[in-house]
Amino acid sequence: MLLQLTVRDYAVARALDADWQPGMTAITGETGAGKSILLDALGLALGDRADADAIASGADRADIAALFDLQHIPDARDWLDAHGFPPEDQQCLLRRSILREGRSRAWINGQPATLAQLRELGEMLIDIHSQHEHQSLLKKETHRRLLDAFGQHSDVLKPLQDSYRQWRAIRQQIEALQGAQDDLGARLQLLQYQVDELDRVAPQPDELAALEAEQKQLANAGELISGCEQLLQLCTEGERYSLQQTLVSAQQLLARSPLAEALPQVGEMLNGALIQIEEAAHDLARYRDQVSIDPERLHDVEERLNALYELARKHRVQPRDLPDLHERLHAELATLRDSDGIIARLQQQQATIEAQHGKLAKTLTGKRQQAASALAQQVNAQLALLKMAHCRFEVALQPHEDGLLHATGGEQVEFLISTQPDTPARALSRVASGGELSRISLAIQVVTASTSQIPTLVFDEVDVGIGGATAVVVGQLLRQLGERGQVLCVTHQAQVAAQAHHHLQVSKQLKDQRMETTLCTLDGQQRIDEIARMIGGEKISKQSRAHAREMLAV
Repeated sequence: MLLQLTVRDYAVARALDADWQPGMTAITGETGAGKSILLDALGLALGDRADADAIASGADRADIAALFDLQHIPDARDWLDAHGFPPEDQQCLLRRSILREGRSRAWINGQPATLAQLRELGEMLIDIHSQHEHQSLLKKETHRRLLDAFGQHSDVLKPLQDSYRQWRAIRQQIEALQGAQDDLGARLQLLQYQVDELDRVAPQPDELAALEAEQKQLANAGELISGCEQLLQLCTEGERYSLQQTLVSAQQLLARSPLAEALPQVGEMLNGALIQIEEAAHDLARYRDQVSIDPERLHDVEERLNALYELARKHRVQPRDLPDLHERLHAELATLRDSDGIIARLQQQQATIEAQHGKLAKTLTGKRQQAASALAQQVNAQLALLKMAHCRFEVALQPHEDGLLHATGGEQVEFLISTQPDTPARALSRVASGGELSRISLAIQVVTASTSQIPTLVFDEVDVGIGGATAVVVGQLLRQLGERGQVLCVTHQAQVAAQAHHHLQVSKQLKDQRMETTLCTLDGQQRIDEIARMIGGEKISKQSRAHAREMLAV
């Protein structure tokens, strides 16, 4: 649920702060007051494209922040955890800054985010229905999406899409192998030469680092042995001045002195130092004995390194990547040699996936048939309430004719409408007029929104062209939706606004010689006056106030 929206320097909204409540909230105001700006700013917080021209004059940037309560949106909480934006106290803060030079920046819970991430998360937080929604209602893809959302078909649709992706990947592999067979001879000859060359050298994992360390040791063997000898002389092998003998003398001197009792820790430290010197001498002697001057071994190691370096240069890879290259070319050679067998096995896998996909598609078709009947029944009931009882809404399922698999199932979905009794239902684009399409769209939106898992629904002037008793019904429908979540409704209809649980008024005022949009929560007499203005215009009369009181009292 949306808790708070803050807008700074966006268009004429210099400083807007709005707190939002559960239920239905009506957003009203005169034309041009900035109602659309409020929702446009919300859209920017949810990842919509930004326009630097919308930044307020005299400002370098526009800032929008939206705070959401995620208590009843587990999918959003899981998404935030998975993408490294853990929510705090079941809340999520989205921020967006639009810069004058055209760039924008976004944050989720204080962490930098991409616009794609804002949009993906935003789809779980808010569902926006606008007065232009009916334009997308003319597209069959929109019909399928709405039907599947209404029927809650994700449990079948997701595995169906997964099986389609597997099928398509296998199909692409088969096509690639079949295409490669045209140049099979030349490729096989080249691969065989490369693999034979790598087989002769046989590079091993982690071999390069070991060889380079050994080469360094062999090349510096004399210097390493000499250094060990000198250090051993200093530590233990000197006749009079070795570190070991010096420490022993210090221990003996301390033992004979009253300092032994006064400073017992000194004796412990001398004893520890002597142990450390003995261990250092032991390690030096062991390393000296391991190092040998072996010109033949040095020659062999350098030959091996040169072979690896030369092979890496030839194949344009790093020497450490030669084992991976060897394995990859080996696998490709084996694949080409057995391309016919691999194609046959892939085709068998393809057939298995096609059978699985067919079962899922059949199940989805059955679910869609049931959902189509229920959706048509509910939409027709809403159309009757919207004074369109003569219309008949239908959902047609048309099987694909190409015989191929499809990620969305075995059929296309199309919404049909009949606007006259006893006439066949036809496509919306061929039948409905603009006004009729607006009401049909509203009926579909109300029905599909009732099954939405998204707690916040936004309706932006969906009641355009509707008035009188029909507007009352629209308000009642939106209020019913508000009872189960949060509904934000921008409206010019007094009958709709009067049904709201909460009422916000957007207005434009002159401040410091600049027009600014302001937002005010209406209650009591203020709300009566606003409803009266919506009924009768700027001059509010006793009659319009009485009518407003009557509407709010119902």
